[in-house]
Amino acid sequence: MLKKLLIGLLALIAICIAGYYIFINTGIQLPAETDEIVAEVLASDDLPELITGETGFAKNGDVKIWYEKMTPTDSAKGTILLVMGHSSSAIVWGPNFTQPLIDAGYQVIRYDNRGLGESDWIKDWDKDNPYSLEDMAKDGMAVLDAAGVDKAHIIGASMGGMIAQRIALSHSNRAETLTSIMSSGYMNDPEMPAIDTDGILNFGRLTLRYLMPPSEAGAMKFMVGIQQLFQGNGPYRHPIKKSAQRTLYELRKRKGTNPNVGDQHTAAIAVSGSRLEELGNIKMPTLIIHGKSDPLVRFEHCEKYAPLIPHAKKLFIDGMGHDIPDLYMEQIHAAILDNVGG
Repeated sequence: MLKKLLIGLLALIAICIAGYYIFINTGIQLPAETDEIVAEVLASDDLPELITGETGFAKNGDVKIWYEKMTPTDSAKGTILLVMGHSSSAIVWGPNFTQPLIDAGYQVIRYDNRGLGESDWIKDWDKDNPYSLEDMAKDGMAVLDAAGVDKAHIIGASMGGMIAQRIALSHSNRAETLTSIMSSGYMNDPEMPAIDTDGILNFGRLTLRYLMPPSEAGAMKFMVGIQQLFQGNGPYRHPIKKSAQRTLYELRKRKGTNPNVGDQHTAAIAVSGSRLEELGNIKMPTLIIHGKSDPLVRFEHCEKYAPLIPHAKKLFIDGMGHDIPDLYMEQIHAAILDNVGG
């Protein structure tokens, strides 16, 4: 009897192990050249320098926020404040996005949201009393104060777009214009389509496959997979080497990755609720940019909130997902520069 129980237990364990490996190795697959590129980046002694501007820290209460200020060679026409999204640090705003704005004559400031990069990681976070998007909007205002900037053109992506909307509503005297990219007026709107189940499963697979146990190579491959997961159906692919280098830079030259920030940012979005009834109060020039094949913040979000902002300009891009690929960068910059005044 005992022998039969042991055999049955071993069989069950074998089935569970087999099922686990089948689960993590199905679904989204990385490009064939990923391993070779990751190995090349790891073997290199010289990572590209990704922070070249003037850096500093701002304070919002007890929270310290890191920022970088990049200025044009001539006198600036104005300042652009870039607000990044959920679980992504300031360096995700790469030179392919920032440099054309600087070349157009604008000072560009990017900063790490709380919980990320060189900004404070919130150690005493209380899930029953989380910080909000308003708190994060005040972080951005503290950055402007520290940089000596009275008013700025606010550009936010994803959760950063939600923070940018909050800035435009709560701190309108500091915002000259608003650009909200791949964002929402109410992320948890029950009328909006849910995040695709396959996407959730693929996120889980990528996490188990590349982050358990953690390693530099695994972190780089995970980010390549995330880029694939969020890209649209247009004819583009994100450069693997750039993604790998940025991830390794974060790990080796900055504070690395905060494992708790995902829950914190998700809670900030949830506790902040809807802005849909407030958006009509935004009077500044506004631009809404969204990819029509966004798999994360679905295009329906944009269709609902964009018309609520008076006179908002709109750039809806066929083929773009939850990303800002090089393929569409020229038209994105053209729309932004038109909104901020050239």
